[in-house]
Amino acid sequence: MQLRVIRLRDAPSYIGMDKNRFNDEVRPLLIEIPVGKRGIGFDRLDLDAWVDHYKHRNGRPVSRNDRRQLWEESTYRDSKKSVPFGKSTKESTAAEFAKVLVQVTSRKQKDI
Repeated sequence: MQLRVIRLRDAPSYIGMDKNRFNDEVRPLLIEIPVGKRGIGFDRLDLDAWVDHYKHRNGRPVSRNDRRQLWEESTYRDSKKSVPFGKSTKESTAAEFAKVLVQVTSRKQKDI
């Protein structure tokens, strides 16, 4: 029989991490269950769900052929348009460019 409520002192070891990391990364995301007058516990199912979510975000799939772990291809947020390196994404007219150039070159340098 497994306990449903795991006390604060046992929760970090239940998910395999040290107390400080648990308090920084996991505890703020969980609902604390009062146990007695001063005790604190966490629902085991919530801890399991956190581990599953962490595993999903950071895990690597196992190849079925040779059972070696392979890095999952990462997907990153990218702009919708692909723009060659070094090319501006905003088109500006010559008049706009001249106006900005005047603003930049006419600024007085601050005395140091």
